[in-house]
Amino acid sequence: MNIKCGHEVIFEMPAPAPILLMLYTHPSRAADLSQPENLTIEPPLPVQEYIDTFGNRCGRINAPAGRLRLYNDNLVRDSGLQDPVVLSAQQHSVGDLPSDAIQFLLASRYCEVDRLSDIAFQLFGQTPMGWLRVQAICNWVHSSVLFGYQFARPTKTAWDVYTERTGVCRDFTHLAITFCRCMNIPARYATGYLGDIGVPRLPAPMDFSAWFEVYLNGQWYTFDARFNTPRMGRILMARGRDAVDVALTTSFGHANLKSFRVWSDQV
Repeated sequence: MNIKCGHEVIFEMPAPAPILLMLYTHPSRAADLSQPENLTIEPPLPVQEYIDTFGNRCGRINAPAGRLRLYNDNLVRDSGLQDPVVLSAQQHSVGDLPSDAIQFLLASRYCEVDRLSDIAFQLFGQTPMGWLRVQAICNWVHSSVLFGYQFARPTKTAWDVYTERTGVCRDFTHLAITFCRCMNIPARYATGYLGDIGVPRLPAPMDFSAWFEVYLNGQWYTFDARFNTPRMGRILMARGRDAVDVALTTSFGHANLKSFRVWSDQV
């Protein structure tokens, strides 16, 4: 299966400012691209690229005042398979986890493990360990939180989502990640393209999506608390502890967003 995916982001910069970019396909999908990825920037600017501590491809630019356009478009080969479901996948004891998974048990900016631990044990302490526990967490978040773009705000944490019971995909993800970490299951944030492929098309505008991955049976598996069903056509862009680590753009100065388009369609 081939998926045409890309984005166009336009800012109005009132003054020059450095900007970090995380607008690339994840290096793990590089071999699936029909052509080498090249982010188009208008006006043309030099980009300093680097790989961050989570393995994400990033860029740095010094944007001048005025209009700034960021554009990317590519064709990605995909297996067309849905997210795997492995009901028998077992949870590791903390002492047996690899060292690089430990950080995904800890609290982070949007995931307050300490505040939600008692609640998590009350809700999920009697569920079977492993895959079925993670699925129980997804079921609870999916059924307990109301989705709506009007509920989004950049400061919203997992605790806020739990108390307000509203949010967008990143909020569903933060709450599910936090509950998993409370139950000693390593969980990390993932973001990327997720088009309406193999499912009825949603009337809402296409957006980048957030989901999460948990470490079970010696590997990472994909879960999605918002849709709560296996999906096909996920194109990973970045992973991290939470949304802080995978922000599409981070401006060290004012950047007024004027236009934002995303596409991810089977061709």
